[in-house]
Amino acid sequence: MTTSWNETQQIETHLLGTNHPSDTLLFEAHLLLDEELAEKVIMQQKAYEAIQRYGRKQLKSEIEAIHQTLFTQPKNTRFSQKVMRLFRKP
Repeated sequence: MTTSWNETQQIETHLLGTNHPSDTLLFEAHLLLDEELAEKVIMQQKAYEAIQRYGRKQLKSEIEAIHQTLFTQPKNTRFSQKVMRLFRKP
């Protein structure tokens, strides 16, 4: 099951929804007729989902590191106090 670069691009445009409507219809017809292509689409979708999860995890880690820097280091005490005052209930 090898995938050509052209096929990978076709799958990508399909998954991202950037195809022209007539191309979408044609590609979906190919999916119905070609089980291997349908399998490749599923595999590429799973790869995109894994990449997205990884990116979210990385972003959360970066945000947490910034939070720790801003709210736990003594040199940032005044800043953290100002922020906390913004969210204090009246």
